Amino acid sequence: MTITCAPSGIVDTKNPKQGIAQIADAGFKRILLDLSLDNITPFLEQCRKKGVQIPVAYAPWLSGNEKDADLKESFIFLAEESIRVCRIAGGRYLVVCPLAEGIEKPDLWERNRKFYLSLVPVAREHGVQLLLTNQCRDYNGHLLRGVCADPYQAADWVDRLNEGAGEVCFGFCMDVGVCSLCGQNMYDFVLTLGDRLKAVILRDCDGNHEGALVPFTSAGQGQARTDWLNLIRGLRQIGFQGELIMDIRDTVNAFPFFLRPEALKLAKTIGDYFKWQIELEQILQKYPARVLFGAGNMCRNYMKCYGEKYPPLYTCDNDRSIWDTDFCGLKVRSPESLRELPGDCAIFICNIYYKEIREQLQGMGIKNPIEYFNDEYMPSFYFDRLEMK
Repeated sequence: MTITCAPSGIVDTKNPKQGIAQIADAGFKRILLDLSLDNITPFLEQCRKKGVQIPVAYAPWLSGNEKDADLKESFIFLAEESIRVCRIAGGRYLVVCPLAEGIEKPDLWERNRKFYLSLVPVAREHGVQLLLTNQCRDYNGHLLRGVCADPYQAADWVDRLNEGAGEVCFGFCMDVGVCSLCGQNMYDFVLTLGDRLKAVILRDCDGNHEGALVPFTSAGQGQARTDWLNLIRGLRQIGFQGELIMDIRDTVNAFPFFLRPEALKLAKTIGDYFKWQIELEQILQKYPARVLFGAGNMCRNYMKCYGEKYPPLYTCDNDRSIWDTDFCGLKVRSPESLRELPGDCAIFICNIYYKEIREQLQGMGIKNPIEYFNDEYMPSFYFDRLEMK
């Protein structure tokens, strides 16, 4: 899984040097290519100079009545050119929004089927996979579910398009902001799409109005307005390995100019957090053996959710009073026992004082891999939580 930054609101299309430099300096190694830019050549040149890759491109949004024959040809030409430019830029995915405006609901599938399948020869030639995306529609000022906003429709369209193409030419890009505005269960949305899901646009909003904020920043009464819990659980469940696209234009534009680099660094940190949380089980899988550090709530949650599938050798704790006792079926040992571990055994810290414990282990000269196990997005919890000293 990789983290990609959307440049809208950050990069000046006429003079992209500073914006791309700020994105790169914040730690982003990948950037989305918005093909609605008037002139993409300076953008591509600056990306090359800063060593920023372009894995995904976004085709210009197609509006207008698709019944018009000339307009239909313009749509196809524009999309085909977007495929070519995407490949030249090094991208492997191109997001192409479904046609919707001016098309009656009963005709949506057939019009889009013809449109997308007409792009297959060019996409196949250039090795670019086309991604549909979920959309809202505006009905008298109210945002409602639009094309592909229903996950079953989205999965069905992708499958039928791939069947029509005779190969896997199509996938899906899930816009979290649209799901939030449409009041959808993101866990169900992700699981319905499964391996069709190749990219996820991460953006926060208030659930009522369009917005592109840094995740976790739209909150009320101490609670996030976007259902990040079910999104992360869903992506973890399907073993998501695609692109996480950070769309944060509104947050960046709201910051004073001299603070924008800090906003970008925060966004990169949050992107890394998503990656870590989503890949938690994959991290567990990669080690042949593991021990836990901590005999408390996190350890108990680990054993409930992963103890059978990824059994630890034992757990250890700094509390002398519980050494040589049993906790959740594990023997509790002293930290000194970690010196005897084989080199390929990982230590998973099950404690909120992760940094302090990590420093403790490093100070002991422990060379084993050290990971942090966090219980915020577990499939289930024990609710009779322990009172820790």
